[in-house]
Amino acid sequence: TIGDFATTRVDGEYSLVYLVFNTICNLTPQDDQVACFENAAGHLDTGGCFVIEVVTPDLQRVAPGERFYPFEVSPDHVGLDEYDVANQGLVSHHLWPEGDGWRKSSIPFRYVWPAELDLMARLAGMKLRERWQDWDRSPFTSESRKHVSVWTREA
Repeated sequence: TIGDFATTRVDGEYSLVYLVFNTICNLTPQDDQVACFENAAGHLDTGGCFVIEVVTPDLQRVAPGERFYPFEVSPDHVGLDEYDVANQGLVSHHLWPEGDGWRKSSIPFRYVWPAELDLMARLAGMKLRERWQDWDRSPFTSESRKHVSVWTREA
């Protein structure tokens, strides 16, 4: 099925629905992220799990009053994250040397905090089951740079 993962329906109920590698952040309006949780819950059978892997925002790395954070600077790639803190916005800018110039790509995201994801899950009839720092199930802490969260659909 091809469609918007926030709203597209497919037949059946499933025991697992998942979004990995920051996919939830590709939905830039908050309402679309909420709709995604509702859609996931609507595809789960009772007790089924919705799993998300997503980064935690690197705002501690951005100096007060600054918007840009260089996450990679090498001869082959320059990567800058541009934060809009007031709107939870992030544009990830990438530059690669190409011929006599640079090839550029800019990708918009809406970063989201774990507690906000938990609220979206509650609104969709799910509750947090587990949260880890990574797929190895290491503990999630305030120092974690990403998380894997598992919510279950309640009866």
